[in-house]
Amino acid sequence: MSPADTDNHENEDIQGQPSAAVAEMEEPPASDGMNVACRREISVEIPAEVVSQKIEAMTGEYSKVARVPGFRKGKVPASLIRSRFANEIRTEVLESLVPEYFRDSVVRQGIEPVSQPRVTDLQMEPGQPLRFKAAFEVLQDFELADYNNIEIEAKAADVTDEEVDAEMKRILEQRASYDPVDEDRSLGDGDFAQVSLKATPEGAPEGPEAENAQPVEMDEVLVEIGGDNTLPEFTENLRGAKPGEERDFPVAYLDDHQDQRLAGKKFNYHVKINAIKKKTLPELNDEFAKELSQEFETVDDLRKRMREGMQHERWHAAEHEGKKVLLAKLVDLHQFQVPEALVQRQLDIRLEQFLQALAAQGMRTEDMKRMDFRRIRASQRDVAEKEVRSNLVLEKIAEKENLEATTEDLSQQIQMMAQQSQQTTEAVHAQLLKDRGIDYLKNRIRTDKALAQLYLKASGAGAHDAHAHEHQADAPKGRNK
Repeated sequence: MSPADTDNHENEDIQGQPSAAVAEMEEPPASDGMNVACRREISVEIPAEVVSQKIEAMTGEYSKVARVPGFRKGKVPASLIRSRFANEIRTEVLESLVPEYFRDSVVRQGIEPVSQPRVTDLQMEPGQPLRFKAAFEVLQDFELADYNNIEIEAKAADVTDEEVDAEMKRILEQRASYDPVDEDRSLGDGDFAQVSLKATPEGAPEGPEAENAQPVEMDEVLVEIGGDNTLPEFTENLRGAKPGEERDFPVAYLDDHQDQRLAGKKFNYHVKINAIKKKTLPELNDEFAKELSQEFETVDDLRKRMREGMQHERWHAAEHEGKKVLLAKLVDLHQFQVPEALVQRQLDIRLEQFLQALAAQGMRTEDMKRMDFRRIRASQRDVAEKEVRSNLVLEKIAEKENLEATTEDLSQQIQMMAQQSQQTTEAVHAQLLKDRGIDYLKNRIRTDKALAQLYLKASGAGAHDAHAHEHQADAPKGRNK
């Protein structure tokens, strides 16, 4: 490696990840943030001859590429190289030997660290062994409680005829047509106004943020007068208007409005009525069923599939809630300390999921950056700790029950991940290998199996029709017109 590159190359810490571990070695933080109950510390000594050999080897590497005035390339005396590049050589030696001897030491002692080690008390003197201490976290051993006697109440998942009727009505609504009203009259309740609108935020900011506060203009928008989902301001101001007329009115959105872009804000609307339309629902008959799918011959076929899809969703939701209750009871039965490093990783995962959800709701990146992430992490810490503990318990149960991730299990999971990310299975598999994610995936499959097995015992769900879990039929999806 060239001396000129020493500031730019990626260092690898003791766990093989890019970090500034060596930079922290000589001045450890006052508090390492580890869970005392899970904290371990070892002392490591590297023989003086090993250190000397590594120094000589690195000196030789530098001498091949170093450019020193007055000397030809490759002809610089070793003593001058050691003097001129002392800091660089020292860093190279530490980054090479410290991780290697740390790994060897924990392996010999049968220790499995779950956190990045904090290296302290580093002693490196000429002709002397290289000594250091390394603190890290390990999993605390615990005994499994009698998890087979856990019981939870399985929620009813039956679907009523009335619920099927409501879902059928929703499908009809999605297939409705909107036809122009030819007569000369004004808008009334039940009508749909086809409008063009312009929404201007009140008190629009100036400067860099002004670009994000520009008026929003939309054409061919349908507004149901008096509709359940129509803002009262639109109904009140458009009722009685005729095509060609224009109306101006403000709308103040509540702080808890579902669209974060509108929540707590006030907009001034300029609306032009282009036409009046009436909604016409299709007739619910066998022809309508056939239009939805070639699988249906009659309305009864449609109703049957609709019920099955709703039943599956209901059972899935009940199972999801039941497993949450089950995990809470598992955590209560197993009160042991967990490494802080694992808690922080789980907090990272929860925070990422939280931000993804906000982005899906339309929140801007600029607004996210203004959030108090320290407060958010603090509020989620207890939940994250329980999630870590429950996962460790499930891992131990999976081991006791001899549950394994088969080749078929892995293949199915990779195929699912490929579909979700719109990649090939080969690309997903290659990325998992690169990120060392195969072992993580296997572990997740094993813990999922353990949780599923526990749920069947705790809820008596095994008595349910197994067909409900095998039949993945979804209710027919309507399309808007």
